[in-house]
Amino acid sequence: MKRALFAALGPLLGAALAAPELSPQQIIVNPVPTELQVRVWVNKDPAKTGNPVYQIGERIQVSVQVNQDAYVYIFSVRSTGEISLILPNAFDQNNLLRAGETRTYPPGSGARYTLEVAGPEGQDRVLAVASRQPLSLAQIADIQSGRVNLRGADNLARALSIVVSPLPEQDWVSDTAFFIVGRAPVVPTPPAQPATGTLSVSSNPAGAQVLVEGRPVGSTPLNLALRPGRVEVELRLPGYQNFRTTVQVRPGETTSLNANLVPALQNGLLQVGSDPQGAQVLLNGRLVGYTPLNLSLAPGSYELELRLAGYQPFRATLRLASGQTLPVSANLKPLRGSLEISTNTEARIFLDGQEVGQTRGGFLRLDDLEPAAFQLVALAPGFRAEVREVRVEAGRTLQVRLNLSRAR
Repeated sequence: MKRALFAALGPLLGAALAAPELSPQQIIVNPVPTELQVRVWVNKDPAKTGNPVYQIGERIQVSVQVNQDAYVYIFSVRSTGEISLILPNAFDQNNLLRAGETRTYPPGSGARYTLEVAGPEGQDRVLAVASRQPLSLAQIADIQSGRVNLRGADNLARALSIVVSPLPEQDWVSDTAFFIVGRAPVVPTPPAQPATGTLSVSSNPAGAQVLVEGRPVGSTPLNLALRPGRVEVELRLPGYQNFRTTVQVRPGETTSLNANLVPALQNGLLQVGSDPQGAQVLLNGRLVGYTPLNLSLAPGSYELELRLAGYQPFRATLRLASGQTLPVSANLKPLRGSLEISTNTEARIFLDGQEVGQTRGGFLRLDDLEPAAFQLVALAPGFRAEVREVRVEAGRTLQVRLNLSRAR
């Protein structure tokens, strides 16, 4: 069974006759700029471009939106001085709104309560306060009945200032919506406001932060009511390049903006190691350090070379992707030596007792020898054995001439 909320709270909405319009600053306003934003409006004026008129007894809905996760508190402020709490209430006690979320009170046809405009005729307003942390209203309001135990906008401002004083100034913000009860009070006619248009912003992937004229307004997908004209729009999403553009908002029309976000190029990590360690690391021919070495590099192709005295160079072509960690480990091979042996007759050649070849035509070349000392022996039929101690050095060729004597 539906229950009229304002009836349970007492007269919820109403104002005095011919009350002058008041600005939001005359209730409570954050003294410093903050990225947290809250917007409150009534159902007859979602764009907040005028001062809508409600008849006494007419039902009214109040909507609110935040651009970041926040706890929202909504008050009805009558120019007669009476104040009531709209949110949280006995039926809607969850007042935590998510970023970009819009809620309406009462929420719709299935709601268990209604809000009705009460007299007398005059100017009324609705105040919304958003906070990143829950506020304690126990000293000023009763959630079950909606009663606020103080009167007047000044007293409400002082009370709310005390409630939010423990919070950092960037953690709370307020907004106010106005409407007229019965008939418009005699006030100067405000300048005509331009009609609004709708900007529909989406992105691939979704969830990007939307900034309009540098001000955060929510996350994609998002619909915004904006005044006509050219506006700067920026989308930000971690891991993607910022998207910026200018769009033309036209009155009464919906302008759609769909951005395909481009992944941001992130440096990769090249991890270079060698066995043994201490090798020079050259990247594209330039010395950049010694192994082991970690290098943060832009994505792309690189020529890698490792150099260490006494070892063969190591070379590789690498392809580093955005954000990739690429390990490279090189087992460096010792440099080898060569031995050229000349004899005056064809002879069998032995190194440390192992036959390694014959001097065909009086010449033999041995490559890829480990740097070390060897016993060189040459044997030929009818000739005395020729023995020589030789030392092979890394990266060099040793030439040895052996003259074998005939045996008697």
